[in-house]
Amino acid sequence: MSLKIRLSRGGAKKRPFYRIVVADSRSPRDGRYIEKVGTFNPLLPRDSEDRIQLDTDRVKHWLSNGALPTDRVLRFLDAEGLMKREPRNNPEKAKPGKKRLEREQAKRAAEEEKAAAAAEAEKEAAEKKAAEKEAAETETADAAAATEEEADEKATDEVAAEEAKEASE
Repeated sequence: MSLKIRLSRGGAKKRPFYRIVVADSRSPRDGRYIEKVGTFNPLLPRDSEDRIQLDTDRVKHWLSNGALPTDRVLRFLDAEGLMKREPRNNPEKAKPGKKRLEREQAKRAAEEEKAAAAAEAEKEAAEKKAAEKEAAETETADAAAATEEEADEKATDEVAAEEAKEASE
């Protein structure tokens, strides 16, 4: 007969209360058991002393007779220091699902597209500013050249006027 140290549920609907029992592995969860060795009340806070109560002498006795604890009971026994439980690690469980990966990839693509559009707009703005600056410089140079031409024309007119004055005199 294979023995298990496991939880047997009691309590009302949505108000669980568990007995920690030694039972034949073939008997139903809440059915016949050999001995009650403790209680577990999950409704109490984790730091409460009444949350888990174990008869450690009887648990040691049943462990020495070959009873195997379930995972949840093994956690309780590990906390009491009666057995050692190896921590489990399932890295596959922590990986995100397909839909989330697709959403993240779409989000990254949208961000890259937005960044590319912003860079393009910035580049166009810089080109426009450079063109405006060049046009302003060209206008300034044209204005300076026009001013010089006017000054040259005035000087030529003045020289011609002076020559005409001298010739008439």
